Amino acid sequence: MEKLHAVITGVGGYVPDYVLTNEELSHMVDTNDEWIMTRIGVKERRILNEEGLGTSYMARKACKQLLQKTGVDPESIDCVIVTTSTADYHFPSCASIVVGKCGLKNAFAFEYSAACCGFLYAMDTASCMIESGRYKKIILIGADKMSSVVNYKDRATCPIFGDGAAAVLIEGTTEEVGLVDSYFDTDGIGLPFLHLAAGGSVCPPSYFTIDNGMHYIHQEGRTVFKYAVTNMSNCCVKIAERNGLNKDNIAWVIPHQANVRIIEAVAHRLELPMDKVMMNIQHFGNTSAATLPLCLWEFEKQLKKGDNLIFTAFGAGFTYGASYVKWGYNGDGSK
Repeated sequence: MEKLHAVITGVGGYVPDYVLTNEELSHMVDTNDEWIMTRIGVKERRILNEEGLGTSYMARKACKQLLQKTGVDPESIDCVIVTTSTADYHFPSCASIVVGKCGLKNAFAFEYSAACCGFLYAMDTASCMIESGRYKKIILIGADKMSSVVNYKDRATCPIFGDGAAAVLIEGTTEEVGLVDSYFDTDGIGLPFLHLAAGGSVCPPSYFTIDNGMHYIHQEGRTVFKYAVTNMSNCCVKIAERNGLNKDNIAWVIPHQANVRIIEAVAHRLELPMDKVMMNIQHFGNTSAATLPLCLWEFEKQLKKGDNLIFTAFGAGFTYGASYVKWGYNGDGSK
């Protein structure tokens, strides 16, 4: 029996209409375009500012575009996985809402939480499910409404984040394409440096947590930067070395869009020019679990069947890793 591989066969995406520019942000907090561009690389970010709309809204918009682009029968979807740090509710899951809103009548659904590494880790999980032969079609969605947990009076964090979602369809194939290899790690030391202090079971919401701004992201930027550069780079090198990849045969690196300097450091470690690196942080910011699939969505037409891709990400925890994917179709629609 031929080995079954898990391959991405389509991409859909969604970003909100509202654009929050550095100029507008400078009227909200003590910052400016030069400071943000020099340190982070974000020119603007999309914000979901309509009242009553959460992460599941963006996730289902991305899912519906994916279904439309691929022409896949909604009733043929076996499973929906949504990875997010900003779910609409503690329960039910965003994934269950997407299934209901998109008419995926035969799909079961669950949420995946690994912060900014969520899509990377969930892609590996979905691929294992496909390779088992028990599931034929899985929709994986990375989505985050980061504006819901950002303090727009904190100049250290508010310029970084934006909102968005993107979805991929993962199917089985006997062709030599799809997810080839992954390397992941979690060191568990990241809690003091990157967290959302209140709202969970350790520190439930209260007047005290609200009054003290404990429902916003806390990040110690220098520490996170140091660990992200080191670990994303090391993971990419490990994946490249054990799969015979180098600057000559890597088509694209798809890094988590956290900081332009981190992205440049990863490219430098792999000896790759920046024109081989997918980057959209300048106009989307850091959308957490959505950054990797949003890169695929934006760069899809430039992808060719057989392209060697390295995905890498770093998130709270600290979680980090890299995956090697051999792309499965020509993004421009050619045969």
